[in-house]
Amino acid sequence: MELQDFIAKFAQQFDDTDESEITAETVYSDLDEWSSLTTLSIIAFIKTEYGKSITGKEIRTCSTVLDLFNFVSSL
Repeated sequence: MELQDFIAKFAQQFDDTDESEITAETVYSDLDEWSSLTTLSIIAFIKTEYGKSITGKEIRTCSTVLDLFNFVSSL
């Protein structure tokens, strides 16, 4: 799993947020578009792309995209 690939696929889960706004250091809960629906999209993308299951609670324990990447990598 590559960080840049993860960031690009993470960014694709947002309809109104430009992909260039999302970096490894992005605190995703601060994004205007972040919602419970986005959280479900992130859960689905991680399951589909990486075959790993993650919960909303686990997503909330991470702050940045890099934190989430590291968490998913550790599963």
